[in-house]
Order: sequence, then structure tokens, then C-alpha cells
Amino acid sequence: MSAKKNKKKKKRTGRVKAVILGLFCACIFTVLIVGGYTFYNCMKYINGDLVINLNEYKENQNQTSFIYANDKDGKPVEIARLHGDEDRVWVDLADISPYMAKAFIALEDTRFETHRGVDWIRVGGVIVKPEQIGQGGSTITQQLIKNLTNNKETTVVRKFREILTALNLEKHYSKDTIIEAYMNTLYLGNGCYGVKTASEKYFGKDVKDLNAAECAVLASITQFPTKYNPLLNPDNNKVRQRYCLQKMLENGSLSQQEYDEAVNYHLIFTNSEDYVPDLTNEQIKKTIEEETKINSFYVDAVIDSFIKQMMEENGYTKQQATSKLYYGGYKIYAAVDLDIQEKLENVYENRINFPTITKPDGTRVQSSMTIMDYKGRVVAIVGKAGAKEQNRTLNRATSSWRQPGSTIKPISTYAPGIDLGEITYSSKEKDYAIWVNGSLWPHNVDKSLGSGGNVLMKYAVQKSLNTVPVRLIDEKIGKDRSFEYLRDKFHLSRLDEEKDRALSPLATGALTNGTNTLEMAAAYATFGNGGRYYKPYFYYKVTNAQGTQIVFDNTDPKGEQVIKESTSTIVNKLLQTVDTSYYGKAPNVRKFQIMAKTGTTSEDCDRWFCAGTPYYVASVWLGFDIKYRLNQDVNPCGKIFFTVFDMIHEGLPEKEFEVSETAIEKRYCTVTGKIAGPRCYSTDVGWYDAENMPETCYYCTGGSRKSSGSTKASGENSYTINPREFASRIIDQYTP
Repeated sequence: MSAKKNKKKKKRTGRVKAVILGLFCACIFTVLIVGGYTFYNCMKYINGDLVINLNEYKENQNQTSFIYANDKDGKPVEIARLHGDEDRVWVDLADISPYMAKAFIALEDTRFETHRGVDWIRVGGVIVKPEQIGQGGSTITQQLIKNLTNNKETTVVRKFREILTALNLEKHYSKDTIIEAYMNTLYLGNGCYGVKTASEKYFGKDVKDLNAAECAVLASITQFPTKYNPLLNPDNNKVRQRYCLQKMLENGSLSQQEYDEAVNYHLIFTNSEDYVPDLTNEQIKKTIEEETKINSFYVDAVIDSFIKQMMEENGYTKQQATSKLYYGGYKIYAAVDLDIQEKLENVYENRINFPTITKPDGTRVQSSMTIMDYKGRVVAIVGKAGAKEQNRTLNRATSSWRQPGSTIKPISTYAPGIDLGEITYSSKEKDYAIWVNGSLWPHNVDKSLGSGGNVLMKYAVQKSLNTVPVRLIDEKIGKDRSFEYLRDKFHLSRLDEEKDRALSPLATGALTNGTNTLEMAAAYATFGNGGRYYKPYFYYKVTNAQGTQIVFDNTDPKGEQVIKESTSTIVNKLLQTVDTSYYGKAPNVRKFQIMAKTGTTSEDCDRWFCAGTPYYVASVWLGFDIKYRLNQDVNPCGKIFFTVFDMIHEGLPEKEFEVSETAIEKRYCTVTGKIAGPRCYSTDVGWYDAENMPETCYYCTGGSRKSSGSTKASGENSYTINPREFASRIIDQYTP
């Protein structure tokens, strides 16, 4: 029996061993399969497609944005630098001190030049002491990956993926490219990302000019940016800097002489008593200026315009659009004319030829002005009278909405009336108020209800009559059509769809929500460019940091034909008849044709002046932020306009407004408003649309009317022809 039991026991033991062996083999097989599969995928990952594109990151990383403007030679110069808490500027390796890379390598990764992305000796040390994961085993390549991904978890999975990515990165990029990217992305305290901004912050120097001692200072910051900040904790930084220099000596990056010089070098930081800025270095000079610089109103307008365009075209919130600007590394090429902007600011900061109007509490009158060319380019803008004291302050030129008074009339009444064929240059309209709600309205500037006679359009424009525009809109143009011209053609943006479809806002400028000088300048530009509306722009283009992608492009603005070319010329000619002699001699600008229109609100709280020459068009507003009566006989805005425009037109060559081919110059009868016939003694020159010519006056008694004093009633300075001209005209009239 015992023999049989032993035999059964041996069989059971053999079966157990077989099972164990089978399981062991299965485990080995599984490990081999899993290991092989993992190894295969790791190698595929390492040798496969690029995981992190450094070139793409270089172009699109969070960086400081720059605003440039063309100088007198047409070369772009930096006028503003925009960054949030992070100040980033990418700099090529060739423009970095050669000691910089050596310092980082000596301190952070001594075998950087020889390993392939992972230092397996250091990894082995981490394996021996797992608690040190993330605390010393990383190479510069791995640290770069952490900088780019912002993934700083101390897990085995993260570390394993980081190793694979580092091996992949070094398969595709040279050591120079990797160290360049590293030095441009690491954080160096005080909001500085990258060695360029850190060099300027701590030493006031360009990074290419740093010596070995200074490079070691920056390299020493990385481990603990606050603890080793040379401005906050210079003693801590000094200890680590010496250690860095020692490592550089040991690995041959420094000779003994270079080491001795670096150790004994007297470090001067930007907060040192003996620090003297190197103002011969333009970049450093700009950096110093940026820290305390108050940007111009133009720069503020560029910022606001960029944010607005980002919101409109990309669907960003205001916060997102602002973040894109301050962290996007954009290059913005402003459309400003630096010379004109400087002259405009000089007039406004020093209140040259400004009225001395103050409230009882001492508050001084305010003003704003926008200057444009005739294709949408805003060449200069200012939003305050007096010194600008902070950035992104209230810009009254773009953000103060005020009623425009009579400056509304050319765009709400005269241009629509001529464009629609309802009136001509020499049409006559009754100068008298109409009945509104049981009373006569409106009054003219002289407080009268009008003369009661018929007056010419030219006279109505010159005297800024209220009665004539009211009658034209009420009886001929219509409130809806007038409103639509303001909204759809001249693009006033804050019209009230209900309240502003009324005679008071349309004919006298009492708009519910008002307008600003930017909108009015753009609207008046249509009278100097053949009737095209161009959306105002503050920058020619916006690109990414490397200039390889165009984000916004205004280099070839496309205007919209909003009124006929002939209408543009006719309104321009009417506005040229406005008397501007009250506003000073201004000999430079008075050499040119000037179209102009004044504006005053009903309570005399706002004054306006919209005017232009063949070179530029402008809109000026003056008043108090909280409405207060101005009581000025002569429009102060006119004086400001001529002061500024006389400065900016000095030395400009002769130029005239272009005249439309469809606009015809003809003499008209000042008595009837018709084209002058052979019997018309009182005539003047007018301009007409070739397709909307008045009939000819054949039965005029102009001579007798002039002699009886009807010239005053007609609202014109009549022109009486002599007998010889009269005979010549008869011959012309009846000669085929």
C-alpha cells in the first residue's frame, strides 16, 4: 500500500510542477509579448513622426507683442511693447552670448553634448532612489519638454513619456536648436521668460553682450527663481553663480584665466547704485523707456482696435482677445504718421490756440481730434487736451459719444438729397420753420424761424440753416432714407433704430447716442475720395512673432462706393464755400482747397469742426465730459483744426481734390437756381450730376431783381455779367 501511495504522491507532485512550469512559461511568454509590443511601440514613438514641433512653437508661443511704425525713411521702428505678467522675446542662438549655453550645460546637464536626450547614468541614480523622480534626473532636453508642455507632475508615467519624447526630439533636432529653444522658454523670475528679457531686466544689457560671470548669474536662477533672484537675494545667487563658474572650469568651458576674471568681476545689476544704463544700445534704451512709458493715444487705439477685431472675426470674448494681444507675440505695424502724431500731441498737450474755458470748479474744457487720409488710414489721433498721464485712459476721439450738431447735415441731408436726385447744387428751398406738434420748429442759429424766402443750397450750407435741412428731409428725402444713409453708407454705429428716425436727430444732429470724431472723419472722407467709404484702420497688418503668418491685413483697403462720384464732388464744392476766415491765417494750409462744416449742439455744450484738404480729413470735438454751456462766439474747433493742419501742411506740394468725370461745372442763375440762360444777369458757378441737370433759365429777370435788392433774399452774392459777356453767352446759347 505504501508503494502505491508513494507512486500517487509522485504523480501529483509531477502534475504540480508541470502546472507551475506551464504558468512560468506562460508568464515568460506574456512578458516577452508585452515587452516586445511595448518595445516596438516605444521605438516607433521614438523614431516616428515629430512629437513636439519646435519651429511651430517658436512661431506661436506666448511672447511679448510689439507695435512698429514707419519712420521718415519708411523703416519700421518699435513704438510700444506689450506683455502681461510674462515677458517673452525669442532670440536666435547666434545673438546670445556664447557663455550662456556653456553656463546652463555646466550647471544643468554636463553630458548634454554626448547623450541622445536622456542621461542614462542620471536615470540610473533615480532608479536607485525613486524618491528623487523629477529632482535631478532630467536633461536639458527633458526640461525643455516640461517648459513646452507645462506638465510638471512627478509620476513614473509622466517621466517615462518625457524620456520617450526627449529621445524623439533629439532624433529630429540638433543640439544647437534644442539649447536655443531651452534658453528661450525657461522661467528666470520677475515675469521674464527666456534669457533675452532676463538679461535686460537684471543687467540692462542685450543678451549677446553678457560675459561669463553674468551668464552664470542667469543660469543660477533656474533652480529656484525667487531664492536665486539676483535683485531680491543677491547673496544666494552669488553662491550658486560661483558653483556654476567652478563647473564651467571643470568641464573646460572656461580657461583658468577666464574663470579668475569671472570670479573677480564686479557685478552691476539694474538696482545697483552704480548702475548706468547703456543708452547707446537702442534696444536697452527702448526697454528702459517701456517700463515708465506712457503710450500715445494712437497706441491705445491700436490696442483697442486689435481686441475689437479679434472679437468680431474670431469670436473671442474681450478677455480672450486681450490675452491674445499681450501673450501672442504679435508684430503690429501701425498706420500712424509719427510726425503728424507728434505735432497733434504738441498742440493738445500744450493747448495751443485753445480757448480758456473752465467750469466754476476749475475743470478745463476737453477736446479730441482724428486725422485720416482718404482711404481709411488713421494717421493721427488724440483723445485729451493736456498731458496724457496713464495708458489705456479715456480716448475721447473713439470712446466719447456726443451729439454732432450741424456737422450731421452734409451726411444726413445734402449728400443723400443730391445722391437721390432730390436736390442739386443750386436748388432753392424755403427758409422757414415747419409746424411740429402745434408749434413752429426749428430755429436757426440767429434764433429766428427763418427769413420766409427761398434760399439756395449754398447759402443754407454756409449759414448752417436748420430750417432747410428739416424741410428737405420732411418733404423730399424722407426720414427713413436719411437714416439709412447715416447707418448703412456713412456707418454711424450707435444710431437708435426708432428715436433717430426723426427730424431733430437727422436734420440738426440731436442723435440719441451720439457719435465720435473717428466716425465723423471717416464719413467726411467720402467727400474727398469719389464717394467711397473706407473703414478706419490703425495698423497696416498684424503678423505672428516670426512674420510668417499674416493675422490681419489692411495693406490694400477696399472701399465701398456709398454715394455717387458726382455727389462726392458736388458736396465737396459746397463745403468749400463755407467761410473759415474766423479761425486764423494759417498760411501753409490755406494754400490748399478746404472743405469744412461747423457744428454746435442746441444747448451749446458741444462744438465740432469737420474739414479736409486734398491730403487729409479731420474731425474735432470740444466740450466738457459732463455737459456744460460753452458760450463761444467763434467755434474753438476751427481754430484747433487750422493750428494743427497748418503745421502738418508745411512744405507739402500743390494738390487739389479730384473732380468726378460725371460732375459738370456750370453757371447757374442765382434767382431761379436753374442753369444760367442768356437773360440771366446774376449768376454763379455750380456743380451738377450729368444725369440730374436743372433746366435752363430762359425767362429770367435777374438784372431787375439784383437792382431791387433780391440778392439778399436769394442768399447769394450775385455775379452780374457785363454786356460783352452777355452778348457772348447769347451766341453760345444758340450756336450748335
